[in-house]
Amino acid sequence: MSKDHLAIFDTTLRDGEQSPGASMTREEKLRIARQLEKMRVDVIEAGFPAASNGDFESVRAVAEAIKDSTVAALSRAFDKDIARALEAIKPARSGRIHTFIATSPIHMEKKLRMAPEDVIVAARNAVRFARNGIDNVEFSCEDAGRSELDFLCRIIEAVIEEGAQVINIPDTVGYNVPEQFAERIRQLRERIPNSDKVTWSVHCHNDLGLAVANSLAAVVAGARQVECTINGLGERAGNAALEEIVMAVRTRQDVFGCDTRIDTTQIVSASKMVSGITGFPVQPNKAIVGANAFAHESGIHQDGVLKHRETYEIMRAEDVGWNTNKLVLGKHSGRTAFKARLKELGIEVDSEQVLNAAFTRFKELADKKHEIFDEDLHALMSDEVVTPEDEYFRLVSSAFRSETGEPPQAEVTLSAGGREHHARATGSGPVDAALKAIETVVASGSELLLYSVNAITTGTDAQGEVTVRLSKAGRIVNGQGADTDIIVASAKAYINALNKLQSGTEKLNPQL
Repeated sequence: MSKDHLAIFDTTLRDGEQSPGASMTREEKLRIARQLEKMRVDVIEAGFPAASNGDFESVRAVAEAIKDSTVAALSRAFDKDIARALEAIKPARSGRIHTFIATSPIHMEKKLRMAPEDVIVAARNAVRFARNGIDNVEFSCEDAGRSELDFLCRIIEAVIEEGAQVINIPDTVGYNVPEQFAERIRQLRERIPNSDKVTWSVHCHNDLGLAVANSLAAVVAGARQVECTINGLGERAGNAALEEIVMAVRTRQDVFGCDTRIDTTQIVSASKMVSGITGFPVQPNKAIVGANAFAHESGIHQDGVLKHRETYEIMRAEDVGWNTNKLVLGKHSGRTAFKARLKELGIEVDSEQVLNAAFTRFKELADKKHEIFDEDLHALMSDEVVTPEDEYFRLVSSAFRSETGEPPQAEVTLSAGGREHHARATGSGPVDAALKAIETVVASGSELLLYSVNAITTGTDAQGEVTVRLSKAGRIVNGQGADTDIIVASAKAYINALNKLQSGTEKLNPQL
């Protein structure tokens, strides 16, 4: 790898999924993985195969589908974990094992309950075992940001001797500040023998809002891989945002002296896809991908931009994909054009049955709102493709009534396990009535943590995209639904979340 190339390691499918409620299905992971490949991400961390059979199958599906990016699987420093990860990425054209162990005093003592010398032995054994199955091995020192420098030097030297090709230094709890973190990278590169034989990587969390700053400081100090996620998705306050890392390095070549191979015109599409699938909306003032990122309201700013764009814009909106939300299809568009546009959006539909059902829904939507945008297609396919084929609950029909001076009423027909049930309820509003009617059938016992509505496109005929977050027995899931009728969208989102509660499996969530 050339020293002037900065590799982008995307962990949206693994670390991003660890956000409470952001769990993704196999089909959702495939959609995102294909978009990341289209964006030319170097490494896609597809998941943690030892966590569950579902995660194993998702990683394997990504490994089979992706051809132009390396597919990585995470594993703890256990032979059983590594063997499971090796099996999951076996179909990949280019695969990587990413194994890790904690190295900070607090983690070794309180979590691992292991002596430092035993941790070094475990790290050696893990890398050696992984190298027996694959050449491309990455080793991470969990909580490296709070680890002792001398110990880091010892353990990293040991795993380099065993054949690790990438060394990752995570700021697992977002504790570091840029100058300190950059100095840590410099010290490690200077003090460790054969440090020039490996690629140095960083994985920064955003607990103090410094994930991007710490990552970029590490790049200046010699790191040549950054681990990040779309929209900064991730545990707690999230990870370094891929779009911010990529555009900072691309825009400030005078500072960084390196660049990525990312097709930046795909960034906005990736952002919208991840937001739609996870139900985590992007704040309007979010850098690069926020709705206001290239908006100018001040008269002075508007005047300056009109005279010369670079007076107030250091990037072009079209360079990150903001020109892609154009009208693409209408009611007279055919099935071939529909399928072709889905493919351009990174949505692969392998089943003719699913494609036919989706096309029927597209025609129904076109009759309602006439102009269909890319965002509408993403929402439509989230309903059609993402929903598991064996969904337990399904909305069959609904009717709502709301008038001044009378309590709103909702009547729903719900399929549960293949049997239809009818229910009626009143509420403080039509949405409240609809969800109460559903609950009379399912009696889920869950708690509604979040209810939010966003217009997918402009205009009064726009689809409303509803996100709900439910909690039950310590599990948190998101549900999404879209429709031109907000009440129907709300019912769909609620049922989507209920299906996840019904079928979801518990997962291990290692934290880097």
